[in-house]
Amino acid sequence: EDRLRYMLEDSGVQLLLTQSHLQLPLAEGVQTLALDLEPGADDVRNPNVAVAPENLAYVIYTSGSTGRPKGAGNRHSALVNRLCWMQQAYRLDARDSVLQKTPFSFDVSVWEFFWPLMTGARLVVAAPGDHRDPARLVELITSENITTLHFVPSMLQAFLQDSGVPRCTSLARIVCSGEALPADAQQQVFAKLPKAGLYNLYGPTEAAIDVTHWTCREEGRDSVPIGEPIANLACYILDAELQPVPVGVLGELYLAGAGLARGYHRRPGLTAERFAVSPYGSGERMYRTGDLARYRADGVIEYAGRIDHQVKLRGLRIELGEIEARLLEHDLVREAVVTVPDGKQLVGYVVLASEAADWQAQLAEHLRRGLPEYMVPNQWLALDGLPLSPNGKLDRKALPAVDAAQSQRAYVAPQSELEQQVAAIWAQVLGLERVGLTDNFFELGGHSLLATQVFSRLRALGIDAPLKVLFEHASLQSFVASLPAPSLAARAPAIRSTPRDAALPVSYAQQRQWFLWQLEPHSSAYHIPMVLRLNGSLDRAALQHSFDALVERHETLRTRFVESDQGIVQVIERSAARVIAHERLADEATLGARVAEEIRLPFDLARGPLLRARLLELAADDQVLVLTQHHIVSDAASMQLMVGELIDGYTRYREGDAAPLPALALQYADYARWQREWMEAGERERQLAYWVGQLGSEQDVLALPLDRPRPAEQSYRGAQLDLAVPSALKDGLEALARRQGATLFMVLLASFQALLHRYSGQRDIRVGVPVANRNRVETEGLIGFFVNTLVLRADIDPRQPFGVLLQQVRQAALGAQAHQDLPFEQLVDALAPTRSLSHSPLFQVMFNHQAAALAPVRAVPGLAVQAMAWDNDTTQFDLSLDTCETAEGLSASLIYATDLFDHATIVRLGEHWLNLLQAIVEQPHQPVAELPLLAAAERERTLVTWNATAEQYPLQQSIQQLIEAQVQRTPDAPALAFGEVRLSYAQLNARANRLAHRLIALGVGADGLVGIAVERSVEMVVGLLAILKAGGAYVPLDPDYPEDR
Repeated sequence: EDRLRYMLEDSGVQLLLTQSHLQLPLAEGVQTLALDLEPGADDVRNPNVAVAPENLAYVIYTSGSTGRPKGAGNRHSALVNRLCWMQQAYRLDARDSVLQKTPFSFDVSVWEFFWPLMTGARLVVAAPGDHRDPARLVELITSENITTLHFVPSMLQAFLQDSGVPRCTSLARIVCSGEALPADAQQQVFAKLPKAGLYNLYGPTEAAIDVTHWTCREEGRDSVPIGEPIANLACYILDAELQPVPVGVLGELYLAGAGLARGYHRRPGLTAERFAVSPYGSGERMYRTGDLARYRADGVIEYAGRIDHQVKLRGLRIELGEIEARLLEHDLVREAVVTVPDGKQLVGYVVLASEAADWQAQLAEHLRRGLPEYMVPNQWLALDGLPLSPNGKLDRKALPAVDAAQSQRAYVAPQSELEQQVAAIWAQVLGLERVGLTDNFFELGGHSLLATQVFSRLRALGIDAPLKVLFEHASLQSFVASLPAPSLAARAPAIRSTPRDAALPVSYAQQRQWFLWQLEPHSSAYHIPMVLRLNGSLDRAALQHSFDALVERHETLRTRFVESDQGIVQVIERSAARVIAHERLADEATLGARVAEEIRLPFDLARGPLLRARLLELAADDQVLVLTQHHIVSDAASMQLMVGELIDGYTRYREGDAAPLPALALQYADYARWQREWMEAGERERQLAYWVGQLGSEQDVLALPLDRPRPAEQSYRGAQLDLAVPSALKDGLEALARRQGATLFMVLLASFQALLHRYSGQRDIRVGVPVANRNRVETEGLIGFFVNTLVLRADIDPRQPFGVLLQQVRQAALGAQAHQDLPFEQLVDALAPTRSLSHSPLFQVMFNHQAAALAPVRAVPGLAVQAMAWDNDTTQFDLSLDTCETAEGLSASLIYATDLFDHATIVRLGEHWLNLLQAIVEQPHQPVAELPLLAAAERERTLVTWNATAEQYPLQQSIQQLIEAQVQRTPDAPALAFGEVRLSYAQLNARANRLAHRLIALGVGADGLVGIAVERSVEMVVGLLAILKAGGAYVPLDPDYPEDR
């Protein structure tokens, strides 16, 4: 009652059409007319009231952010445009019957009422309540030979479960709108109603019904798009600064053109806010929908949900629709909804297609196979059916609350000091308020990655235990009982040679590599290869001798790893023969595949060796040496060092000098122990304080637009795209760097972060940057895993000039350089981001800049040695940008995860980065948001070509005039059916005319609003037509008006 009363008052209607049996809350001064009692005037002629195209045809109320509904007023010209397009697209004639079943307070009803009546088809009105009863709908469709009807997708899914659906063979057109159409529902229509066309439309109440259209067809995709703009409409997908986004990138959908509403009734401020002047038309308006969308490469638009339906859980952006779509793929699930009712955990509601005792476990496991752990609901509820609003949409507010207590054990408080400390650690890692003694770590949402965080925090308490303890004792009580006593013995931080008869600890980086290898022992993502082309007379004996001396000199090349009572330790073999394998190849054609095969061959970190060498002989004077190491014992600088030493030893041996190089005073094992001692003596806390201040506590995942859903676990499959930055552009970037007191590295990093901001829409952009970490003289000649990763964060204000961003990046880079010693693994443990096997922690995108290409291989008498490029088919990150300064300018490579991105997407991204670089040089003072990403042709395509929808329609006429013209053509044809009542076009027109003359006598005229509150009936249709014929605009007031409109 409150809603109806509010709408009556807000609309300002003076006249309300109703039925005598309805008890309605009336506002002061509103006159009522009961249509079932009112005989109307005697005049049956068309009133011929002059109506301008800009006059209102109807005002429909839609939900408001304040909780108060707001009325969207739509014009005659917009309505005529929409209906003329629909006739052009789907063409009705006298053989068609259109079912009117949508409540008239929803704008879909507008085309259901008027499209058939302007085209000579028959309008069949469903009885009250029938629109929500699948069995009644089947009977109505079959008995009335319905050819055309509309479904909200959730109601369509309920309808398709009825056994009578295959009998609905008269159906030729099924129109869907109001919600995203699931691909599963599309497939069911194709299977059960193969002769019916299925059309997916989209449009807000703030436009005349629908603004985009799509003819459903089998495309093999996971989602159904909303298509392309209808005639005389334009769609723009823009970022927060109203700049067009690239293909594939999410943006907000804006609408312009003939279909827009006039605005919100009596809300000029809100109208001005949501209907702004378009920057892409000559003074025309555009409407901000609040919906997320993206372009496909073919210009088709994909709907991605409401902006306010994206949720954030423990720093991770989650699209609930993605989880729901995955659930619908399972045979057990008929319908599914996922919510975050408390902002802390996901709840899955499902309607089961069949019974299964372990349905929760089955669905959770199904999701884990395709989605990361954090996207698997913590709680489940099976329902007989999803609650629907009166128009058939899902009613989220009506979903039953989940009682958290039902799914939790009785809480048993920790007692001892250690129990309380460990419980606090579990709660922090798992993001819970409290953990009890009987709680199970894995049932609370824990997994192996989170387990490592538990143990890193235990070590701060002086407790060192192997990871397996938690897997064997998963309840808090048994876990605490299994822990060794705390030991707080201090270690003196000193750099020295370590006795080799004691256990040799691994470095922090090696510890993480060991853990990653245990997760993926067959992955080649952490292999470091070097491929050398050797042309000339190769002395294989000299090469083997040099290789042996290299392995003897560097302990890392003789190292393997084992788990012991002290944790993971290095085991250095005293001597280890490493034979360079030799293989003849038939021809050059097999070389690439053979090199790739050699690089991908897995290492066993526990057995070793962790260095391989293979010589591929194409001819006596043409050979290829493939060197492959595991990252746990090497890095890029180490590989370069190793190759230099190998070639140097070969040359000296050939020249008669077989003496080995001097023994190294220190080895990597000494560095590893020293690093731990130094960090544990207080340096860790000093540097960590800086990084925590820089990066904060919440670590968001970078939401780049993906071509496929992120898999639950990284496969590390990758590919590479090479780019060239011209010399002149490089010169311009260097000049900009000099003017700003920055380096080329800083300019390129800032440009990359600006690009990521424009692609993701996020302001907080974190990028991983590798540093050699060889800032001590003792480490310069060592082979080992020294490289460290820094996380450089930019907080991008899109309205500020690029130069301001560059200064921010400069400061961040200088600060990071001064705190580069903290091992990345320690930073991860301290910040404790939500861990997932689906992506790397703290950052998902890497940037690596080399000031100069790797040092050329030393010249060798009689032998030309050249480093070869190879196909990079692995990556540890979503995306990496590698740049290198060359004599020709700047070479760049984009390495990307092929599980996430298509090649074409990365090609576009590369082009946009180059466009951005050019704009930075030409307009460094331009705001970041306005730096052009799109080339002129791409911009023209998204703004103009894909919006080339012009059609000539009679927009000067009103909808009632088009219907009256149809009455002239077919006066005796059937126009309306409701139950047993049948009216011809002439009869319906006469009844509407009589009522229209009565309304005119009561003062209704152009732009006058008339309320109508009636049940579905003949009076409803007559009343709507009469209001329009009198020149007024109707305001539907549904007695069953839903709360969430």
